[in-house]
Amino acid sequence: MANMSFHREHSRVLSGRKGYQRFRKIGLLLMLLLFAPVLAAESVTLNLKDADISALISTVSDVTGKNFIIDPRVKGKVTVVSNKPMDSKEVYQVFLSILKVHGFAAVPSGSVIKIVPDVNAKQDSISTATDAAPGRGDEMVTRVVQVDNVAAAQLVPILRPLVPQQGHLAAYPSTNVLILSDRASNVDRLVSIVRRIDKVSDSEIEVIPLQHASATEVVRVLTALNRAAGPTAGKAAVPAAGGPTLIADERTNSVLMSGERSQRLRTRAIISHLDTPLDTGGNTKVIYLKYAEATELVDVLTGVGQVKEEEAKGKKQAPQPTQFDIQADEATNAVVITAAPDVMRSIEGVIRQLDVRRAQVLVEAVIAEISADNQEQLGVQWIFDGSGNGNGPVGIINFTNTSNPIADLADSVLNETVPAFSGGTTIGVGSFTGDFRFAAIIKALSNDAKTNILSTPTLVTMDNEEAEIIIGENVPFVTGSFSDAGGVGSVNPFQTIQREDVGLTLRITPQINEGDAVKMDIEQEVSNISDSTEGVDLITNKRSIKTSVIVGDNEVLVLGGLMEDRVLSNAQKVPLLGDIPLVGHLFRSDASRLEKTNLMVFIHPKILRDDVLASRYTNSKYNLLRTEQLMRDEEGIPLMPGAQQPILREWDEISELPPPYLEEPPVMKEVVEVESLPPSLPLDDEYEY
Repeated sequence: MANMSFHREHSRVLSGRKGYQRFRKIGLLLMLLLFAPVLAAESVTLNLKDADISALISTVSDVTGKNFIIDPRVKGKVTVVSNKPMDSKEVYQVFLSILKVHGFAAVPSGSVIKIVPDVNAKQDSISTATDAAPGRGDEMVTRVVQVDNVAAAQLVPILRPLVPQQGHLAAYPSTNVLILSDRASNVDRLVSIVRRIDKVSDSEIEVIPLQHASATEVVRVLTALNRAAGPTAGKAAVPAAGGPTLIADERTNSVLMSGERSQRLRTRAIISHLDTPLDTGGNTKVIYLKYAEATELVDVLTGVGQVKEEEAKGKKQAPQPTQFDIQADEATNAVVITAAPDVMRSIEGVIRQLDVRRAQVLVEAVIAEISADNQEQLGVQWIFDGSGNGNGPVGIINFTNTSNPIADLADSVLNETVPAFSGGTTIGVGSFTGDFRFAAIIKALSNDAKTNILSTPTLVTMDNEEAEIIIGENVPFVTGSFSDAGGVGSVNPFQTIQREDVGLTLRITPQINEGDAVKMDIEQEVSNISDSTEGVDLITNKRSIKTSVIVGDNEVLVLGGLMEDRVLSNAQKVPLLGDIPLVGHLFRSDASRLEKTNLMVFIHPKILRDDVLASRYTNSKYNLLRTEQLMRDEEGIPLMPGAQQPILREWDEISELPPPYLEEPPVMKEVVEVESLPPSLPLDDEYEY
């Protein structure tokens, strides 16, 4: 039963395959009859009207013997009209043209040909054509074209309109080649255009020396004639279409010109008209400076002018002595120059190079100090007097490492004055009646002081200009005195004092080197008045740095610092008694002190080369301060509700002008007594205009 079933199914499959093959042959026969084929002697005539493209691919496969793989997106109806027989190669070319018309392409892939949409054809492994095998007709090919005389990148915008959307065009500058992907016929056309353009040009480089005119000015005038061509790069002007390239050589006062011969001839004629001598009389110019100071440039320009004048006399270009003079007008910051034309050109060139905007340097000095001072004191002092009965001893145990010696306290008691107690705990016991009087005090002190100081002085100055900022107090110091000790005469005593700045001082001179490095001469000083009372006058603590460093733009460099650990221990005791365990503490005084100091100074320069960068940094500092003011205003002023604090205006409002003055007096919104106004309240808030 199983064998019979298998035989029956096998027969059904074979009969189905045979039926399909028979149907395919009948359909192909009908197609050929419809197309009026002439299958004789290797020729075929194609005539199609609204035929399915799949049927056409099958027919071409039978005629040419090629194998095709059809993309599912390849669908549609085709129409072909032919009146003469074609061989298999001609049929295949017609087939490629039909695919092109309907937006499809044939891409060879090994032994088969893939039929895909045009947009995907360039991404497939299409064949690479060469000069020997360029491809044929509408076959998809990729071709690499070597360009020898012009830049390949310049050809891309020229050829781009000739490449269809499904094609590809690119330039590889490293080897100066063009990469083309399109149908063979169009690629052949593009290569032909490239060969016609890629020829040796007759452009040459000419050096035109000028006798009277300035090379820079001549290039500027000629560039203005071709302004529509595009921007300029340095002193090299980008010419208009067909125009020459011009470069000014200031050293030799010459114009370097390259381009086509016809354009060079026209430009040379213009240069000859411009290079004409000027009238020697009245050759005076007034040049207004933008950044430099006229008085500082006079000496430099005078030296340059004298050198150029001597050179001209040596070359016998000035048979008569010429009048040469340079004056500075401080009111308008201008220089007035009287000189010969060649000397005038040299001086103008020097002015253009010196009258440039100088960069500014923003310097932030970061001073960070962290210190700790721990102090411990513990001591017992005694005083006793047994002289009341005439037989008792008198003694005192007085320690000087404590802030309150018992001798000073006893003197205050005997004189019935209030003793001066220092910090800490002081406990005393004693009796001052009877024949034997005594007193004892215990002094205990624990002091823990910590300090964290951060100072960031900021200073902006121009390149190579010294700047200084001082934040502190001007303190008087006694330097001498005089008094009439002998009492002779009527001379009045007096003292001489000298005032010194105490606080923070920053003095810098920046120099911007080539690139982004900044060389700075720095003097940094931090001073303050000491709390110590050991001297006869004021004592100041001073920390200063004087150095020269090189720091990169927007980098941070440590200038110096101090890290100090100090331990002080002082013990005073009565011999023998102070060494007794436990009991010995009644006859000794101990003082210990631990000091730690960590001080570091950093420098942070930032080069401000233009107004935009300077305005950005100014804006950030301004808004930081304004934010602090707004926070303080929200907190309010205690005991003064409703009082307004001064607040900076918004940054965008700084450049706005205040409202104009009115002829009529303002009308007050309400009457307010002046005495009731807070001192910081702006009166404008109480007026309505």
